[in-house]
Amino acid sequence: MVLVSVLGLLGRFQGSRVSRLPNCRRLYGSSPVGARDEVHNGRACFTTPIFYVNAAPHIGHLYSALLADALCRYRRLWVPGAAATRFSTGTDEHGLKIQQAAAAARLAPAELCDRVSAQFQQLFRAAGVASTDFIRTTEPRHRLAVEHFWEVLKTRGLLHKGLYEGWYCASDECFLPEAKVTLQQGTSGDAHPVSLESGHPVSWTQEENYIFRLSQFREPLQRWLRDDPQAITPEPFHRTVLQWLDEELPDLSVSRRSSQLHWGIPVPGDDSQTVYVWLDALVNYLTVLGYPDAEFRSWWPTTSHVIGKDILKFHAIYWPALLLGAGLSPPRRIYVHSHWTVSGQKMSKSLGNVVDPSSCLDRYTVDGFRYFLLRQGVPNWDCDYYDEKVVKLLDSELADALGGLLNRCTAKRLNPAGTYPAFCTACFPSKPGLGAPSGRVQAEDYALVKAVSSLPKQVAHHYDNFQIYKALEAVSICVRQTNGFVQRHAPWKLNWESPVDAPWLGTVLHVALECLRIFGTLLQPVTPTLADKLLSRLAVSATERGLRELCFLPRFFGQPCPFEGRQLGPDTGLLFPRLDQSRTWLVKASRT
Repeated sequence: MVLVSVLGLLGRFQGSRVSRLPNCRRLYGSSPVGARDEVHNGRACFTTPIFYVNAAPHIGHLYSALLADALCRYRRLWVPGAAATRFSTGTDEHGLKIQQAAAAARLAPAELCDRVSAQFQQLFRAAGVASTDFIRTTEPRHRLAVEHFWEVLKTRGLLHKGLYEGWYCASDECFLPEAKVTLQQGTSGDAHPVSLESGHPVSWTQEENYIFRLSQFREPLQRWLRDDPQAITPEPFHRTVLQWLDEELPDLSVSRRSSQLHWGIPVPGDDSQTVYVWLDALVNYLTVLGYPDAEFRSWWPTTSHVIGKDILKFHAIYWPALLLGAGLSPPRRIYVHSHWTVSGQKMSKSLGNVVDPSSCLDRYTVDGFRYFLLRQGVPNWDCDYYDEKVVKLLDSELADALGGLLNRCTAKRLNPAGTYPAFCTACFPSKPGLGAPSGRVQAEDYALVKAVSSLPKQVAHHYDNFQIYKALEAVSICVRQTNGFVQRHAPWKLNWESPVDAPWLGTVLHVALECLRIFGTLLQPVTPTLADKLLSRLAVSATERGLRELCFLPRFFGQPCPFEGRQLGPDTGLLFPRLDQSRTWLVKASRT
């Protein structure tokens, strides 16, 4: 009965060893994030929103940047070379809110922008956000791009000057239809109109502006989304935008009176008007690609945006319509994520619960906080932050499970030679019952091999579906399985001097180290420093850390293993230190 269950677990491992294993890549057969861009010379570009500089950065801003950073880093493991993948972020520095915030701080708008933009840049550098471009909308190159984009829309007959009226929300910098406005009772008992979605005050505004013929693009936008179900990911946000498009799509005011808004880009040929901050901001995605120079055309079709759900309408309706109006295609993909709350409450200055991301990086380490945000952040719904949650997760998954496994399998007591031990095919045959010592290889061991073999493909699927948290969960499950494998076979009870024990002891350690090598490779986009430390300890060179050639446990599949017998890298101590110091004895015990 045991043999039958083992054969069932093997599944894909059946058949001729020679015919099924000429190339380990066939075990994974997966495509990198951005597979659809292969027709564009293998290029891909990822962007974050450009962040508004009316306030200091918070963890929601960092989360957006880390999501894009992980997607970019993951793709580079498939397509090496910085020239093939671009990643831009930056700051949005125009608009009424900046003008008002600067006045409140008694600063010139440019001074406020310089100060807060520097805070974003410093945070992203500290967090290891490896962008290739940081765009500021106050840069000359961006003004040129906006002016050109405006002239294209005007030439194509999509802009006209007219009287525009409606409910305007200064905080959100947008007009709202009547259905999106409600009355809210104030502290004085008087009712005043507010945005139904954000709760921010609105006022009835009537002024002469330039108007974009947005209404003409309702059906083209519907066709775009229906033809490409993955254009907006996750799916609930795709469905939301289609529901919005079922309603009337009014034309859009794309300028403001300069007398009211002077901090922005003047409308070309009309200094009495300032370009609407959202049209200005969205064009940044073209600016970073060199627009309007011809080179941008080879990059734009491969560009994917990472955004928060609060700016979905601007990116999924206004921006694609503007692009279509300018004769360009919509973005390749729009990845949408939800927000972070703090102990169940929305972050706000009035509640005093805004989390400083720089403090979190110091407290939990850069890789630790990166791991927490990407492991716990679920794009479909809001996620909650509190300190105890961070400590519990990082201690459990990075310090104890992953770090403990590495420490145990490389400790001198278990691995006195300090090498990648040899794998014994007689001890762990590719088919159960082929000469394995009685009672040693178990069904769970074959299940582990199958799980880790399929892990890279599983991770690729999750990245392509914008589910980095699921990719990390899959890795974590396999880490636990590997710890179970080591615990089950208790190599510390075996003797290197015994001709019976030694081959099996080496095999157990070889399998564990191979699992660790796969985990370290797959964790590179999320915890780059920790993964480098792990892979360096296993003596995995820089040229052996990509995903295209990743091959797990080749000796099990009848192929040579380049790591077998290799001297391990230097011991640099704990892979990840426990944050809860009251239980550090557990880590120390794992190293003995």
